[in-house]
Amino acid sequence: MKRILVAGLGLIGSRHAQAVLDHPDARLACVVEPNAELRASFDVPGFASLEEVNVPVDGAILATPSGMHADHAEVALARGWACVVEKPLAADMAQADRIVAASARAGLPVLTGHHRRYHASVQRLRQIVQGGDIGQPVVATALWAVRKPDEYFVGNWRQGSDGSPVMINMVHEVDLLRFVLGEVTEVAAMGGQPVRSAGRVESGAFTLRFDNGAIGTVGFADTAPSPWGFEAATYENPNIGGTGQDYLFIAGTSGGVSFPSLTVWGGARDWSEPAQSRREMVAPTNALTAQLSHFLQVLDGAEPLIDAVDASRTLAVTLEVDALVAQELGAT
Repeated sequence: MKRILVAGLGLIGSRHAQAVLDHPDARLACVVEPNAELRASFDVPGFASLEEVNVPVDGAILATPSGMHADHAEVALARGWACVVEKPLAADMAQADRIVAASARAGLPVLTGHHRRYHASVQRLRQIVQGGDIGQPVVATALWAVRKPDEYFVGNWRQGSDGSPVMINMVHEVDLLRFVLGEVTEVAAMGGQPVRSAGRVESGAFTLRFDNGAIGTVGFADTAPSPWGFEAATYENPNIGGTGQDYLFIAGTSGGVSFPSLTVWGGARDWSEPAQSRREMVAPTNALTAQLSHFLQVLDGAEPLIDAVDASRTLAVTLEVDALVAQELGAT
């Protein structure tokens, strides 16, 4: 039974804490949260800071604001706690480098909370694409569009430029495409017309070139209610209405695949022949539970599925997208 600390009890941190409580091989050792009312919502020892923790801990999940990740990871690692650091790994590359260095210095692993990698459907998508089922990947396209409620931005850090969906949401899309298609070699992006706030990126599109030659494009908006997006498609987030609609399409030299239905198309030599389809069936995954199970294995010596070095590559691409979109929009 591993003793797990959860720091930060916001939207995702509270879900992490509940996942630990529900896991048969983990125990919620304590929570760390400056808000006393949030600390009191869990019947375990609570502390206002990591430095104050005085109970035994085997590993820490850090779900604090991104700009605090480096400071908190350094403290946790220095205390001998391997970590899961929520996405994005850090607010900038200098802070990400600090986390990587602290992990190496302590000789302890740092996982990053790109939990989509733990979905069985994502694992199978990667196998389909990298296993040659659709030939050489050529082009991918995704559409992520939601309307976040107005109160999501009121009275907190999200009301300013940091509330852009690029670093909050599109970092997931970048990591998913990296996981499935490979490393990114080139980035292009542009921002859309503001709807709610002239000082915050709300929509746009970006294109990634991968080292295998494939091109991937993602359109995004947090001002447009739609059935398309990872969370709606997979029903993974209880705060987002589920639709089950495919939102990602990848085409290759001998076929294609749509996600998350995992409908694989092939059998056509050229446009004169209709492609034939089949469905790949995989069991639904509770990604946070699967991530936690993997963390427990890492605490026993397993290799991380995504460590701080890997996550820093996703961060670098996402920061480039963010800068290009903000520059295009004139928000910088």
